[in-house]
Amino acid sequence: MSLSSGFFSHRPSLIQICLFLFIGIVTLPILMGCGIAGRSQNVQGVSLYQQGQHHAAIQKFQQAINRRPNDADGYYNLAATYHQLGKRNADQSMLAQAENLYNQTLQYSPNHSDAYRGLAVLLVETERPDSAFRLIEGWTTRQPHVADARVELARIYEEFGDKKMAIRHLEEALTEDPNSSRAWASLAKLREESGDFAQALANYQRSHSINALQPQVTARIAALQNTIGPGTPVAPVAGARVAGQPNWVPRQY
Repeated sequence: MSLSSGFFSHRPSLIQICLFLFIGIVTLPILMGCGIAGRSQNVQGVSLYQQGQHHAAIQKFQQAINRRPNDADGYYNLAATYHQLGKRNADQSMLAQAENLYNQTLQYSPNHSDAYRGLAVLLVETERPDSAFRLIEGWTTRQPHVADARVELARIYEEFGDKKMAIRHLEEALTEDPNSSRAWASLAKLREESGDFAQALANYQRSHSINALQPQVTARIAALQNTIGPGTPVAPVAGARVAGQPNWVPRQY
């Protein structure tokens, strides 16, 4: 199903848009970046951002960019900060600056999933949901073998209420990369919401086995183990097949 062929015949409701904005904004991360020269400024900027000192954080992120002008994370951090300030202050110029910086991030890192996510959220906030879908779907078209692209496309479908399409794209992501912890965790979440707790637990465990540094996944495993109980069989994890996915042959959530 393409976006142009059917999805937008049912425009997203205001409630769905608000849900998208809530989930998107609270999960926009600030990244540490890499490289000795720019890392110190990025680390300091992250600390200032977390303290709510956004203007001071902007100065540090700008210094990081000056030292490492090709470092995508520096542009992303600056974009996310302007995004938050623009949203908080209803400042259209800051939102425009954030959009420009997200696009610069993608110029330096064409598969920067956080930048795609942030830009998609911004597009919805500025009443361009169609553009948000086209952005993420365009990424999957250009990079069909990048699992993160399909994970993000699945998430935007999920947040606009089409969980069937979300599952489809997650299954495709896992076909491309069986070791995508993000895809496994996202699929587990949908399975859990549908009441398929055994399969959800297996998917969460698979995600955790690939990347143990996921506290949310660890928490869901514990909760589901408590819900299911010791007497209920759990679907196998190693080489797991996603229920309903024919010919099963899958980076931070």
